[in-house]
Amino acid sequence: MQRKAYVPGVAALLVALLAGCTGGSGDGGTTDDANPGDAGTASAVAEPGKYRTLPEPCGAISQSTLDALLPGIQQIADEDQRETAYEGTPTVTFDTDRKVGCRWKVESTDATDRLLVDLERVVSYDTAVSDDAQAESLFAEQQTAADLPEPTASESATSDVSSSATPSTTPSGTASSSTASSSSASPSPTSTPAGLQPRTLDDLGDEAFLDDALSSSGSTAQQRTVTVAFRTSNVLVTIQYEEQSATVGTVPDSKEMQDRARNLAAELADALAG
Repeated sequence: MQRKAYVPGVAALLVALLAGCTGGSGDGGTTDDANPGDAGTASAVAEPGKYRTLPEPCGAISQSTLDALLPGIQQIADEDQRETAYEGTPTVTFDTDRKVGCRWKVESTDATDRLLVDLERVVSYDTAVSDDAQAESLFAEQQTAADLPEPTASESATSDVSSSATPSTTPSGTASSSTASSSSASPSPTSTPAGLQPRTLDDLGDEAFLDDALSSSGSTAQQRTVTVAFRTSNVLVTIQYEEQSATVGTVPDSKEMQDRARNLAAELADALAG
């Protein structure tokens, strides 16, 4: 009697299971028939970035460019020391396929110049997000952190100062005036001269910006830091160029430093393109 009561229940269960297995495959439901479509969707992986490697930054900059950025390098009398200064110092990194950098520091009779070049190859670990899109997002964060000022109408018209313009185009004798060269003195400005304010650049890589900051520590000589950052595909490049005058009252020239940094950025962009 117990067996008669038990068997129908088992039979009913088997019928239900068989119906579930066979019914889904013939009614166009959510069983195996849907798998090919799902697999096709999963295979739509975002495009990889253009760049798979990075150039060696210490050797990617020409000697003439370093001469312009680091004027004191030609004042080094000892040939071996001068050669070492040209070589720069690689920054510490654990994966040279993903992030590399190089720094230089050279003192002259007029100023101390420091240069840092940093390159990062961005790789997205999200198959739905391309390397370029990930790099674009990271660059946007970098630009936001720079806190660039909103350009005014007058600044917009002159936001991209031509490298052929002379320092005389900037009014002198005012709080915002710039020196004609790094070694000439001028009244200490409280900000970057008009037309040379931090801003976005439209002639470098896929997107770029420039920052310019003047700092002073009490009665010590002032230091100017010019940063040029740009993105090309999935590579982010950051150039940080600093100059501190050797004499109190001497202000590093904004236009001169910006021109040097932008020339270096263009050289690196060409090296990546090649």
